[in-house]
Amino acid sequence: MKRLLPLFTAISLTALSGVTSAHEHDTVAAMADKIEPDVIKWRHHLHQNPELSNREFETAKYIEKYLRGLGLEVTTGVAITGVVAVLDSGKPGPTVALRADMDGLPVPEQNDLPYKSTATGMLDGNEVPVMHACGHDTHVAMLMGAAKILTEMKDELRGKVKFIFQPAEEGAPSGEKGGAEVMVAEGVLKNPDVDVIFGLHISSNTDVGTIRYRHGGIMAAVDPFKIVVKGKQAHGAYPWKSVDPITTSAQIIMALQTVVSREIKVIDDAAVVTIGSIHGGNRSNIIPNEVTMIGTIRTLNKAAREHMYEAIPRKVKGIADSMRAEAIVTLPLDYSYPITFNDHALMDQVLPTLVRTAGQKNVINSKAVTGAEDFSFFQQEVPGVYLWIGGKPLDVAEVDSPAHHTPEFYVDDSGMKLGVKVLTNLTIDYMKSAK
Repeated sequence: MKRLLPLFTAISLTALSGVTSAHEHDTVAAMADKIEPDVIKWRHHLHQNPELSNREFETAKYIEKYLRGLGLEVTTGVAITGVVAVLDSGKPGPTVALRADMDGLPVPEQNDLPYKSTATGMLDGNEVPVMHACGHDTHVAMLMGAAKILTEMKDELRGKVKFIFQPAEEGAPSGEKGGAEVMVAEGVLKNPDVDVIFGLHISSNTDVGTIRYRHGGIMAAVDPFKIVVKGKQAHGAYPWKSVDPITTSAQIIMALQTVVSREIKVIDDAAVVTIGSIHGGNRSNIIPNEVTMIGTIRTLNKAAREHMYEAIPRKVKGIADSMRAEAIVTLPLDYSYPITFNDHALMDQVLPTLVRTAGQKNVINSKAVTGAEDFSFFQQEVPGVYLWIGGKPLDVAEVDSPAHHTPEFYVDDSGMKLGVKVLTNLTIDYMKSAK
């Protein structure tokens, strides 16, 4: 991992954010107010025209046209549909990357909105409804807003800004690769070499006007797996003639839960192992010869993740052997995301910026979540910070706010202005802190 540029002490950083950048922060706030209607307009357009992972062709064209209109150097077709733009201040300094994801989900929207999505797309050969059910439309709009402000403040910057609009965060279609991992492999963090990267995620369960952050792991690593249990088929009336893969699978499912409850130090970080799909047999009176299970592992530190990789095959093999069955474990199955890990030193450095931007009471040290984000691939290469931005209306109770990835998912437009200011201020303050 690339080393951070030299940091000031916590005291001098606070002074830096509070004094050196006071003028810039005020300017950013005024400009964010001015362009908020545009940010909302962009978001509504994107929300009405969502596209699935690796199919964000029109979204990419929309972003590209806007960035070229700002006079930026633009590269398209990165990781299939990704768009990358560079703002060069013309002065020496660090390169700060800002990232937004672009893809929608195969979810039918049920919200009654003027900009409701009625779009469809093709997934695995089937036509499916498409919706921005995780807020990626807001992420793009916020980064477009930050790009406009930073471009207009170019004379006050030092170094370069790289704007990364990423496809396929939700996972590439079957048989394809995509997302941050592919962008990294294609050199998105090179030429110019990125020093730090920042990203935001809107939250439907967090109040508008607030930021949630965490040092270290903020979102879990995700590792899908498959288990195939092979036995011996027999008539259901004569089970002693079988090697039953269904009862074997049942014991495996229950035993896997003990990896977390009895082998992971859960007082340090949470971990999850879930079987989400199980298939075997086709009649009530036939014991099949094979059962297939698919599941997911979520971990928040490296030690827990490594333990899961060792423990799951061990548990599966032991139970299968005891039942006279054979079991084949594929781990990871098709994709794997590392832990979304906020660099401790960088998180310390940017906290004064967050406080100055949102106010002390609105910057919340949050618990980690067991959802996953492929922003983690960028953080494996350079120090990075990932934050949650509130999108829940203040008059809606958290218990009543809709979950991400559901047809009812909703975030308020008013939450985006803070995201625009945060992305912009993080960039300006980091540049000014760098020697």
